[in-house]
Amino acid sequence: LLRIFNNSALNDIQDDIIGRIYEYFLNKFAPAVASDDGVFFTPKSLVRMIVNIIEPKRGIVLDPACGSGGMFVSSADFTEQYGANANMAMTFYGQEKVEYNAKLCLMNMAVHGLNAQIVSGDDANSFYHDHFGLEGKCDFVMANPPFNVDKVKSESTASAGRLPFGMPSVNPSKEVSNANYLWISYFYSYLNEHGRAGFVMAASATDSNGRDRDIRRQLVSTGAVDVMLSVGTNFFYTKSLPCTLWFFDKGKKLDLRDKVLFIDSRNYYTAVDRTLNEWSPWQMKNLNAIVWLHRGETEKYHALVADYRVALDMAADCTFAQRAEQLQQEIASVTAECKDAVAAAARKDKKRIQAQYDESLAAIQEKLTIAKEACWLTDKFGDGEYRDIPGLCKAATLQEIEEKNWSLTPGAYVGVEA
Repeated sequence: LLRIFNNSALNDIQDDIIGRIYEYFLNKFAPAVASDDGVFFTPKSLVRMIVNIIEPKRGIVLDPACGSGGMFVSSADFTEQYGANANMAMTFYGQEKVEYNAKLCLMNMAVHGLNAQIVSGDDANSFYHDHFGLEGKCDFVMANPPFNVDKVKSESTASAGRLPFGMPSVNPSKEVSNANYLWISYFYSYLNEHGRAGFVMAASATDSNGRDRDIRRQLVSTGAVDVMLSVGTNFFYTKSLPCTLWFFDKGKKLDLRDKVLFIDSRNYYTAVDRTLNEWSPWQMKNLNAIVWLHRGETEKYHALVADYRVALDMAADCTFAQRAEQLQQEIASVTAECKDAVAAAARKDKKRIQAQYDESLAAIQEKLTIAKEACWLTDKFGDGEYRDIPGLCKAATLQEIEEKNWSLTPGAYVGVEA
């Protein structure tokens, strides 16, 4: 099997191939197996967004619920885009309770030529074991942990540590009946003094009450919560549930320590089909650009605007709105030309001519889609200065978060579009 995968064509693809194959088979043939006990395969849109925002380039990378290892593969791709060798620059650690998934992960690492230490079975249950002893040592933590897990033994969890803000609520059976805030506490506690974390979490966790709110208050007060990003429904292959991406940064700039960037992307996506949404590559870059501007990294924003101009073959004095108008006119012209050509053709040639025009129209339509994304970004942020956009993003102060009873729900801060 490894010999089959070990060929230059696959080596040239900057993607998580095993993950994509796994995703395809889950989606087409085994939807009933794709989720179990709150476990979901992480779509590539979400993995890439996490990697793009935490920017892993060197150091210790941990995924304590690593599944088939997609987070590691995307991290390695990101590192190598910056000219570094992932195996030289990073050390990957993973815990995966389900042995079958851990074997997939090891194979995924091997296919991509990555070295990783992966542990599976009971020793890999992150609720009860910090197998590698990485508390306070990680440069990057990323994960899509199982949501809303119940019946976690509180005494075993307490003795396993990594709970800087205390235990979540414990029921009379001495069990934690919702483990979301165990995971959130772990991700924070694994980070070193400049570490970053990005993870997927059930949307309900942003404003849950009781002990959860007290843990959230302590967490926000550290100043390490960096970005909260709402994701709409239908991003997962087998569930329609919405989720939130959380980002921590213990090495945040001083002027940002009393702020959290909230982004509500629930109305911003591309529909793949009736039951599946994702972010296109340009949409991911646009959401990423909001984070760059918030962090003061305006040079990255300007580089993205330049990429748009190249992708759209634009003249120096042309605006994105003008380019979109040109492309719309081009589509109308080619459509009319196609209609005439097909009408004039002999019956045996009609299908072939229609197919040729369809191909041309698809290429122009793709450029128009890119032009619209360029307009979306530059209409909001112009020359590259962050500002709050109603319905999309807001940089809220810790005082504002306290006034909202320590909620971290983006919709509570960004409001609605006019």
